[in-house]
Amino acid sequence: MAPSATADVPPPSGRNSPKPGPAKIWSVSEPPFEGFKPIDTEGYARSNRQTAIVIDNGSSAVRAGWSFDDTPRISFPPLMARYRDRKLNRTFTFVGSDIYSDGTARGQAKNVYEPGSNIINNWDVQEGVLDYIFIKMGVEGENGSIGRPVVMTEPVANLGYTRKTMSEILFECYGAPSVAYGIDSLFSYSYNGGKHGLVVSSSYSSTHLIPVVDSKAILSQATRLNWGRCQSAEYLLKLLRLKYPAFPGKISDPQAEDLVRDHCYVSQDYQTELSHYLDWTGLEDRDHTIQFPYTEQVVVQKTEEELAAAAEKRKEGGRRLQAQAAKMRLEKLKRKEEELEYCLQIQSQIQNTTKKEAKRILEGGDFDDESQLEKRIRDLEKSVKKARNKDVGDVEEEENQAEPTFPLLDVPDDQLDEEGLKQKRTQRLMKSNHEARQRAKLEKEKEKARLAEEQHLDDERRRTDFQGWVTERRIARQAIIAKIKDRERLKAELGTRKSLANQMRMKAVANLAADNPTKKRRRGGGDDDTFGADDADWGIYRQIATGEGSDDEEEEDLAKELQKLEAQLLEHDPDFTEESTRDAQMDWTKSKLHAFLRGPYAFDPESQREANQLHLNVERIRVPEVVFQPSIAGLDQAGIVEIAAGILNERLGDSPYRKDVLKDIFLTGGNTLFQGFEDRLRTELRAVLPADEEIRVRRAGDCILDAWKGAAKWAGKAESKRAFVTRAEFLEKGGDYLKEHECGNASV
Repeated sequence: MAPSATADVPPPSGRNSPKPGPAKIWSVSEPPFEGFKPIDTEGYARSNRQTAIVIDNGSSAVRAGWSFDDTPRISFPPLMARYRDRKLNRTFTFVGSDIYSDGTARGQAKNVYEPGSNIINNWDVQEGVLDYIFIKMGVEGENGSIGRPVVMTEPVANLGYTRKTMSEILFECYGAPSVAYGIDSLFSYSYNGGKHGLVVSSSYSSTHLIPVVDSKAILSQATRLNWGRCQSAEYLLKLLRLKYPAFPGKISDPQAEDLVRDHCYVSQDYQTELSHYLDWTGLEDRDHTIQFPYTEQVVVQKTEEELAAAAEKRKEGGRRLQAQAAKMRLEKLKRKEEELEYCLQIQSQIQNTTKKEAKRILEGGDFDDESQLEKRIRDLEKSVKKARNKDVGDVEEEENQAEPTFPLLDVPDDQLDEEGLKQKRTQRLMKSNHEARQRAKLEKEKEKARLAEEQHLDDERRRTDFQGWVTERRIARQAIIAKIKDRERLKAELGTRKSLANQMRMKAVANLAADNPTKKRRRGGGDDDTFGADDADWGIYRQIATGEGSDDEEEEDLAKELQKLEAQLLEHDPDFTEESTRDAQMDWTKSKLHAFLRGPYAFDPESQREANQLHLNVERIRVPEVVFQPSIAGLDQAGIVEIAAGILNERLGDSPYRKDVLKDIFLTGGNTLFQGFEDRLRTELRAVLPADEEIRVRRAGDCILDAWKGAAKWAGKAESKRAFVTRAEFLEKGGDYLKEHECGNASV
């Protein structure tokens, strides 16, 4: 068993946790092929006609040996594969782990039991399993009979048809002289010296709780929980498929069972530990990395000269892109300045003219009224000012050149020819651009002075009232973060049909469709829709797209303002660290989801090694918890604590042996081997039983093999011979005939 990650619940983690060390890697097991097993003739030579063949016919493994053995001689999974090779014209049969030696056999393998069941439904495979047992144990089979009694385990409340069919096979096919059946968990309890107690048997396919009084099982009070190691492995597979939907490898059922057995444990306080399981502190111990086989991609190694040339090529490409972007920004700025100059000219023209002439001038400039012109001028001035603050420094060297002259502007138009008039218009535009740049430089200098003064006042405030200064910065930072979150939420809601943002957008569309624009009658009687004649008309599409008419510039301004505030706090506030910034808080590698998927380690999506890794964390306690809380896996049954409390408090409430039963809560079966299972059961039973009553919980010496050992010990007793059904009794009374004994399926 893998040791528990922590003995106690880990405390909540902080952001400043140390960087985790290298991950410990667990590998997955290969198919359990055990190699060729020779025939064991020694046991048969020692046996006589009174020596029984003991078979623990389990749903995960079949174990067989002689009644005088201390441990079973053979153990293998109840699987068989049979196929015919057309090339060799031969039929091959593989049983147990031998099926993993051949690819075709593995694909043709069949189980004795249905997955998750302990009732036999494939009798051809069962017969092949029995053949394999008798051959490997060296049974000679003179006269078509094995010549030895058989003791076989069976599940609680085994079906009569199943037992009848098994008896028919043993008596008629193998000629067994006598056969006895018993419950595996009761054999285990008897082997461990139990007399009064509650047997909790959690095995491969199910979990049973059986009260035992005076060495006799009260099967009428036994309860079954349809959960065992098989269901746990299947549940883990479902969780991993949900967790890694695009996992490139394939997890087989035996590998899933190994993962459950080697990495899972029972939590002593499930809810509390689950809530802190993905905390950063100690996560490298709780997170288990499972490496699956992979093929690494071949990467062609380049020389240092090639790498240097490639780096220089990337730098050159970046410089070209930067230059091109700067040129495009400058051209865009010039176009805006020209449009602003044009609008200012229109504004100056309409100042000293009649209303009729002013309206004509406005319509010629695609403006409906003077207020629209003023709005356009304000927008252009704001945009130009922002662009100048960004890019005017790129052309300062050009502006530092000699002062340009514009001689043609002083020459009257009647003294110039057509070419001169054209040059005069060009010089007038150049002069306007030059003056605009001069104004921009002055505005930039004023802005620098204003910012310097603000910085001086801010520094003075920080020195005189540091705590108030920090508080203001933190409040302003939170306000900006709230705005950014609102914008992100709005964008996310646009994808939801019933969200408020989408409702506002549809309202804008409906209002747009309901508008009655000004229409002009055509001579032919048709209507002329003037939508789009004004540039402002197209702003409706921005409002429809975002719901608020906001643009990218506002988002960019918010990000810059946030970076500025965080830089100030990082410089002066000792309590504000790099981990406190929004970028660090939004870091994917620090999120709960990343911890759930990849643990505390960085993930490289290009690495085949990391792409073929599974990380087990919360699954380590979630899978075994189903036995205590079946509702976690959608199972509509009570957990073992609730079942045990019902048996002890209600069904055995009036029994004189109740206190003796409380003193021997017996655990057996491979699914009870989880670390912490015994302590968790004892703690929870203590909570539901009277405080003054003594409770003892113990585990079988060997939870897996004690069922076979108990059956072998029972078969070796002289008084057990009366519990065997002989061949004569079978022929006389039929396959339904069953003799009762303390470890069998007898009702009390």
